[in-house]
Amino acid sequence: MRPFWLDQALAVETEAPAPPLARDRRVDVCIVGGGYTGLWTAIMLREQAPGLRVALVEADICGAGASGRNGGCVLGWASKYPTLRRLFGEEEARRLVVESERCVGEIGDFCRHHGIDAEFRQDGTLFTATNQAQQAAVSPLMADLVEQGIGSFAPMETAEVQRRSGSRRHRQGWFSPRAATVQPAKLVRGLRRVARALGVELFEQTPMKALDNGCPARVHTPGGTIIADKMVLATNAWTARLWPAFRRTIAIVSSDMVITEPMPEALAATGLSDGVSVLDSRTFVHYYRTTPEGRLMLGKGGNTFAFAGHVHGVFDRPSRYRDALHQSLTDFFPSLGEAPLAASWTGPSDRSVTGLPFFGSLPGAANVVYGFGYSGNGVGPSRMGAKLLSALVLEQDGAWRRSPLAQGPLGRFPPEPVRYLGSLAVRHAIRRQERAEDLGRASRPWDRWLAGFAAAAGKSDKLAS
Repeated sequence: MRPFWLDQALAVETEAPAPPLARDRRVDVCIVGGGYTGLWTAIMLREQAPGLRVALVEADICGAGASGRNGGCVLGWASKYPTLRRLFGEEEARRLVVESERCVGEIGDFCRHHGIDAEFRQDGTLFTATNQAQQAAVSPLMADLVEQGIGSFAPMETAEVQRRSGSRRHRQGWFSPRAATVQPAKLVRGLRRVARALGVELFEQTPMKALDNGCPARVHTPGGTIIADKMVLATNAWTARLWPAFRRTIAIVSSDMVITEPMPEALAATGLSDGVSVLDSRTFVHYYRTTPEGRLMLGKGGNTFAFAGHVHGVFDRPSRYRDALHQSLTDFFPSLGEAPLAASWTGPSDRSVTGLPFFGSLPGAANVVYGFGYSGNGVGPSRMGAKLLSALVLEQDGAWRRSPLAQGPLGRFPPEPVRYLGSLAVRHAIRRQERAEDLGRASRPWDRWLAGFAAAAGKSDKLAS
């Protein structure tokens, strides 16, 4: 069973399936992973070096992972500015925020230029607070961003926040026009089409069984081996399982979603009239947006944590939290409490210690580069990641290759089972704290400490999509 977005995209697709690898191949660059990061990188390599022989292998079909099942919120990194500044300094932090917001527009331009009907709507995003505790926590951050001119957020009057968001639950909000929404699977399948048209050799249903480092490197698959001078690993949430050395650099966390049947008139009555995305400022964020056909999608992160970085079956089936998500939808929109749900699904997010992706080369293998750890906000930033990865592959001397994002993981999680048991304790503490905040009550000191500890590890990771 495919997630809703991917089913919808495949139903209207006319592209022929890509064959599995059936013989040995010799290329200049081999990319492992057919999601946003892998496909954007393949496209950029062929655009910059048309003579480069590029092959891409994907274990399933392109978009079967997070790229075909996320919330479709194309967001920048303005809210991550404090973390960026702390880790990389003022100049690089500002550059990355500007680049992240520029990429939103670039994705829209790319779709228009290549005829990709990804339902791209640059109607902005609302970052909100739904209770007093959220207001107290987020207001200083947003005020600081506005004062320093970082990013494009601006405060919005409460009445206007409630009008644009369609819900009276939002007590305060900040709006950025430099954000968009897409049908995520239509975007990734469109990237697949463009990559093939540019001459990328694409092999789906081709899982990597082993990787031999060296110059050249070798990717072994059931049907053959690809020998390549350069290798790009773009496997994101699956990286920890494929390469044990990365197992403690990311935690696999679910994001669960529901989507309604089309109901354009009922949505219009709430005030939701465009493609704005709305995100509250919980630690485990709620996010929602409409679709052009009048559906409402709502999701929430942090429901399931994977043990030892293994993406098991629970991440590829209808959500176990469907009823809770339906209740959240009703809480935001009481008038839609009886709205029929068309589907629910879940997907894995590769959460890093900092809440930021990281890039680099494998130790002792400078020709094998990687990038992952988008931490739930990858639709827009994956294009930035591809700029960095293509710069590494082409050995370009510029801002991307020199970026401190390319120095590998910045921190590790505790070993198992400490990480898994700790994640469960943090999850329960955060849920208890959020319930108390929603009721206007003081949370327990232990819950506040655990929630604060989790937030400190990725304080700017509020805009997960």
